[in-house]
This record gives sequence, C-alpha cells and structure tokens, in this order.
Amino acid sequence: MFWYQQPPRNGLKLVASTSTWMQNSYEEGYSKAKFEISRDNNDHSVMTIKNVTSKDAATYFCAASDH
Repeated sequence: MFWYQQPPRNGLKLVASTSTWMQNSYEEGYSKAKFEISRDNNDHSVMTIKNVTSKDAATYFCAASDH
C-alpha cells in the first residue's frame, strides 16, 4: 500500500509504502514520528498525521497494488 500527499497546486509526493511482509518505508523528508501508518491486514491501513500544522495542508491518498 502506498500513501501520497498532494499539497495545494503541486503534484503527488510519495510519503511511505507498507506491506504485510516488510516494515513501513518512508521517503526522504517523511518519518514515522510525523506520519504514523498502521496496517491490520491487506485491505485496511490508516495514516495518522501527528502534531498537525498548516504546512500539512494537503490532500492525502492511499493506493493499493496486487503485486
């Protein structure tokens, strides 16, 4: 599963990816301390943004892959 951030008037930025067989992998500039991701199974994942500020204003998307 992939989590993306799309700030206003900007393109998508990958925040992190996760799977059932590996730990969450965060892209440069993103961390577990700020973007906590939990995944119960293959169909359910939640990303929690901690200590939200105006800089976090964006649309967030998740995407899943069968591969």
